[in-house]
Amino acid sequence: MNFIETVQALSRKNESLLCVGLDPDPDRFPEQFRGQSDAIFQFNRAIVDATSDLVCAYKPQIAFYAAAAAEQQLQASIDYIHDTYQIPVILDAKRGDIGSTATMYAREVFERYQADAATINPYLGLDSMQPFLDYREKGVLILCRTSNPGGAELQNLKFAEGQTLYEEIAHRASKQWNQNHNVLLVVGATQPGELARIRAIVGDMTLLLPGVGVQGADLSAMMVSARGGGVIVSASRSILYAGSDDQFADQARRAAMTLRDQINGLSEKN
Repeated sequence: MNFIETVQALSRKNESLLCVGLDPDPDRFPEQFRGQSDAIFQFNRAIVDATSDLVCAYKPQIAFYAAAAAEQQLQASIDYIHDTYQIPVILDAKRGDIGSTATMYAREVFERYQADAATINPYLGLDSMQPFLDYREKGVLILCRTSNPGGAELQNLKFAEGQTLYEEIAHRASKQWNQNHNVLLVVGATQPGELARIRAIVGDMTLLLPGVGVQGADLSAMMVSARGGGVIVSASRSILYAGSDDQFADQARRAAMTLRDQINGLSEKN
């Protein structure tokens, strides 16, 4: 199975559309991790152990590891998720560069770290994405309409014909770039109007929806706008830091279960 099929199978098994982002900030870890040389891996392992039956994927953001010179702990976390639970991992790397450099980035993500999918930036065009797309069994998540407040500054610019940049990306991703059927789009859950327009363009293509939790997306509006195709709903801080004491993993589990059940309830209504 390729990445999309694997996620769909696990989503059915765990009755979950939830992806937990593994964005570890040691300054927010419980006291028990202070001074541990592998604190990031130990924190991630506790979160994964507590939530593995509630998710369809995990999504570590590479910046949190690179900033702490903790790439080995990122590797250990991915290996643990794969070996212990056979859950797919999206490496949130947002790579995008000229073709020769993109080839190295693709090797980094898919061969060094053995991630099952990666986020990439389409700004440099198809030749910068092709090295990722050529890994047919891997998922390639292309940024389309992001959840951050400044996303509209460029993404909502209009062409002479009237379509916005994010609409053009959605069109090309679904009609031209998805030759290997391994493309997904990253669409912020904080923008339900734009999400609905993207869904109308791409049909049943699977969308990764960040912005739930701390960023304050409206779950109900998100699920209405996203109906008609596959979705993976991503949440990070609201789950990782649901608690700050020795019971942090149990509190993370409760937060993940609550969010999963809310998403499922809204999915059934829609």
